[in-house]
Amino acid sequence: MITKSQAKYIQSLGQKKFREEENAFVAEGPKIINELLETASVELLELYHTGEWVKEYPAIAAKPGAGKRYEIKEPDLQRISFLSTPHQVLGVFRKPSLPQPFGLKNGISLMLDGIQDPGNMGTIIRIADWFGVGQLVCSPDCADAFAPKVVQGSMGSIARVQLLYTPLEPFIKEHPGLRLYAATLGGRPPAGAGKLKEGMLVIGNESKGISPAILAAAYMQLTIPRLGSAESLNAAVATGILLSHLT
Repeated sequence: MITKSQAKYIQSLGQKKFREEENAFVAEGPKIINELLETASVELLELYHTGEWVKEYPAIAAKPGAGKRYEIKEPDLQRISFLSTPHQVLGVFRKPSLPQPFGLKNGISLMLDGIQDPGNMGTIIRIADWFGVGQLVCSPDCADAFAPKVVQGSMGSIARVQLLYTPLEPFIKEHPGLRLYAATLGGRPPAGAGKLKEGMLVIGNESKGISPAILAAAYMQLTIPRLGSAESLNAAVATGILLSHLT
């Protein structure tokens, strides 16, 4: 049985203010929860699960570790879930800590300029993880990486990718040797850039694109060749296509 205080606490983590105060986030569903429980970089605080989850994943359910665990019924899970269709298990985790310093050398990283859609944000984090991109620099107006919808979209990759939220112009000035490769509608095909050993791919806002000041600092603009009539590509789709060329 979920108490009112437990339900109130979990629901409060739907707001960025409380996630920052508690340094915690919520994840849901067996795929994400099972992966996070196997990841050393995140600490479990609380786990709420049905008996069905224990039956389907006995080895994971029996795994020792920190955090309080509660077996609950489906109606209680619906009370605390952020999903329209809750699925077996919900966990509250400590946010992973950011290693210092934030390393950008000897690899490809991403810069996100105003990515505000939670679904895009979560998918981009997942795509970065797929291509081995471990660092994302995000403008302050990007969707919060630990919002429930972003966490769900990342499918566990949130525990393996480092994110830094910071004003982008000062960041660029602090890293004068960093080459920026900007995704635009008027650049050269990504094949012309070759395989990058080091650099930062910049992805802009879903409707406005990359801000002029950031675009002016770009070393090269890249455009995915268009064969049809679509006006533009989804930000996450474009990220995946460009990284497939650059890595």
